[in-house]
Amino acid sequence: MADFWYRCSLAIVPRLAAGLIRIWFATCRLRVHGDGPLREYVLHDTGIAAFWHYSFLYFFYYFRKFPAAVMVSASKDGEYIAQLARHLGHVPVRGSSNRGGVKALREMIDLLQKGRNSAIVADGSQGPARRLQAGCILMASKSGKPIFPMAWAADRAIVFKSWDRTVVPLPFATIALYQGEPFYVPPALSSTQVEEYRLELEQRLNSLYDKAWQEVGRPPHDAAVLGETG
Repeated sequence: MADFWYRCSLAIVPRLAAGLIRIWFATCRLRVHGDGPLREYVLHDTGIAAFWHYSFLYFFYYFRKFPAAVMVSASKDGEYIAQLARHLGHVPVRGSSNRGGVKALREMIDLLQKGRNSAIVADGSQGPARRLQAGCILMASKSGKPIFPMAWAADRAIVFKSWDRTVVPLPFATIALYQGEPFYVPPALSSTQVEEYRLELEQRLNSLYDKAWQEVGRPPHDAAVLGETG
């Protein structure tokens, strides 16, 4: 019986959530900084968008005009996110650091080379939050495609009590979205070089993150009181 209700909810909830997201987020005012390199690049090639896990929901919506392969946790609950991604036009690839991660990375690289843009939560499906995992560095190194670091903040938002403190902008919020310069990773990296590039990209993502929250006049989302709205 539990499996029956799971299948029913899986058929209904993501579809309803996708419709609500389109209506909800369309009310927000968006200010984008630094999107020139990405817009120019995707006209003739594919790339990798990288962002922190707290921000994934709005990015699913933001990238609806640029459908991408997105890595989603292979867990049972992750199927809801995978179906939501599909309803917003993306191609979910199932895998995480502790379950099917290597296979998922290979599939993402294959899709990149076949002409599909990719998006990845840089701190993975389980964190630690805002600490870059090596997956996107390896993906860029093996595919030859650049990483575009991105971060957003909202002046009015809900912060959930999840490990990453997922943020959902409130209706009519102002969103500041920052995109960094393309980050290229050479092939055949040593383990020392992987760590060097990992630290550099982590710093770039957190720099964009800080700029976004400063622009909207709010403290970092993970320093706020859980569940706070403003």
